[in-house]
Amino acid sequence: MSPDRRRILVCDDEPQILRALKVILREAGFEAVPAETAEEALDRAAVHPPDAAILDLVLPDGDGVEVCRQIRGWSQMPIIVLSAVGEEEAKVRALEAGADDYVTKPFGARELVARLEAALRRVGGRVDEPRITAEGLEIDLAAHTVTRDGAEVHLTPIEFRLLEALARNRGRLMTHRALLVEVWGPEYADDVTVLRGHVANLRRKIEPADGHRYVRTDPGVGYRFAA
Repeated sequence: MSPDRRRILVCDDEPQILRALKVILREAGFEAVPAETAEEALDRAAVHPPDAAILDLVLPDGDGVEVCRQIRGWSQMPIIVLSAVGEEEAKVRALEAGADDYVTKPFGARELVARLEAALRRVGGRVDEPRITAEGLEIDLAAHTVTRDGAEVHLTPIEFRLLEALARNRGRLMTHRALLVEVWGPEYADDVTVLRGHVANLRRKIEPADGHRYVRTDPGVGYRFAA
């Protein structure tokens, strides 16, 4: 195995899923580190920390959400939850426990790899980057300005903070609560109507009528900035 391959912990109690993930990751240039139980996943993560983790939600000896929470207690590695459980509540629990993304089975190999790479880019990016660019959109974090295809886009302070929060976490699915707390404060943690209204306004300003969609919606869960 090439020493340059990034190591990805994959935890699932279904042997066929583990085999599929190993093939998918190998073809994408990664090395899979397999585990079948919560205990085994935590042991492998602690002894030789991987670059990222893909965790099933339902494990024979525990809850994938708890595994996520424990790993997040000492590591900022990207964590993607891969599960047949598609309910909104399960997604929100995983994301609030520290997961970066949530992919529902059955899944597409290309989508899974794309989300993994986006999560790795987010962690590997500089936290003090002065500008974020994506498909013609440029966000100057220091000057608090936004341009699209060279033309300035006028945002309110709230809209800019919302766009900044999404863009800094580009590729990551952020829950309604996480965005509300970061942009408006803890007292607005449950005010999803406020968030939806501002996201709608932000989209009208930054997204061309027939062009790239920068802000993607996961219904009932949250939003992500599509890098």
